[in-house]
Amino acid sequence: MKTNNFVFNFLKIVAWIIFVGLCIEAGGLIVNFIFSLFKPEFVENLYQKLDLSQMYDRSKWAYFSMYSFILIISILKAILFYQVIVLVTKIDLSKPFNDFVSKKISQISYYTFSIGLLSYLGLQTAKNLQHKGYDTDMLNMFWADSQAFILMAAIIYVIAIIFRKGIDIQTENELTI
Repeated sequence: MKTNNFVFNFLKIVAWIIFVGLCIEAGGLIVNFIFSLFKPEFVENLYQKLDLSQMYDRSKWAYFSMYSFILIISILKAILFYQVIVLVTKIDLSKPFNDFVSKKISQISYYTFSIGLLSYLGLQTAKNLQHKGYDTDMLNMFWADSQAFILMAAIIYVIAIIFRKGIDIQTENELTI
């Protein structure tokens, strides 16, 4: 049991580190977006040097749609890991089958699916814009893992269903005793 607690505490620390990193990334992208609107000459000195000024000059719709995808995906990733942190800090390992854990795992699967779906839509929109002559190669890092998120959402959803079934069996056993 001591090994399980050590691994679980290690996972908590890793989740916090990832969450902080994702918050920094989301904050940096928000600052980039604001600077790109008001002081576009500073964008090359900012986070990830995400300069979409040529896209902004050609089409504001394309610019705002691409940046919207980027911002929403990065914010959803931070929210996803916040939900993971809430789950790992409040779960009772002696009795893991409860409504709270089941609902959190379901929420995590929904967030994961949303990230995957939005990443895929962003990828397809970027490809569409690329066919129209826009340079979207610098954006590929934001939705390169869309299929992985969709597959991960399916796996997490199956785990949520298993937890729901475990709760039903546990409740049934408690009623018969």
